[in-house]
Amino acid sequence: MDIEVLGALSVRKNGLSIAPTAPKPRQVLALLALHSDQVVPLATLAEELWDDAPPRSARTTVQTYVMQLRELIGEALARRDGERRTAKDVLVTLPGGYRLETAGDGEDAEGTVDFREFERRATAGHRAMDAGDHTGAARLLREALALWTGSALTGVHQGTRLRTEAERLEEARLAALDRRIEADLRLGRHRELLSELTVLVSRHPMHEALHGQFMLALHRSGRRSEALDAYQRLRATLVAQAGLEPSAALGRLQMAILAARPGSSVPDGSPVTEQFVARAS
Repeated sequence: MDIEVLGALSVRKNGLSIAPTAPKPRQVLALLALHSDQVVPLATLAEELWDDAPPRSARTTVQTYVMQLRELIGEALARRDGERRTAKDVLVTLPGGYRLETAGDGEDAEGTVDFREFERRATAGHRAMDAGDHTGAARLLREALALWTGSALTGVHQGTRLRTEAERLEEARLAALDRRIEADLRLGRHRELLSELTVLVSRHPMHEALHGQFMLALHRSGRRSEALDAYQRLRATLVAQAGLEPSAALGRLQMAILAARPGSSVPDGSPVTEQFVARAS
């Protein structure tokens, strides 16, 4: 089974989509996919579909959605000659809930689950960064981020449970992005980063780590005044929207850029840049 949630939802069995178009069965499948090979309690599915006000018919309704999913799974299984399993073997009923099985046998044993592959590569990238392997970290984190094709669970109505899962995935994506930019800065790729960081700070106007990285990239590219302008824009946004001043670390970075001679660079190893280059978060 192939599962994709890092963008539009896609769940395929034997190459055939088993994702329904109706919103609520689609929610059920998304939650089962995010917890594939684990039991998802009926109460969890009901909370996702109806928040804290499930109807009296909640159990029967969920069972109906499961039947609809099994019909699609059955059609996909029928495409494979000699298939011994049934839809109930793939979407399993267990005491108190359901489990979506991703493993099969034969050719079907090799499926892909994009969010697990993202987590595997991102974890390897973080470890490489901690070990000082900036080249390896940049490569692994870039590979992890390339698995994303859009916002998590695009096209799926999100209740409480799916919103939480989508937010968790997006936070992991942003952490990997921060660390990949950190690795690229360590490798002297500041000019190549400028266009990407310009978009990112616009998209995340209160994200201090990204602004610190943007300031460094600008300064190292000989655009000192623009680096200082970036600090002032962030400060104005933080004060206006949150009543907060930038962090002390970002303030020290601003002072280091102010004190630097035109055309010079803030050194990587200095305490001022430590939080934005040695660990950009």
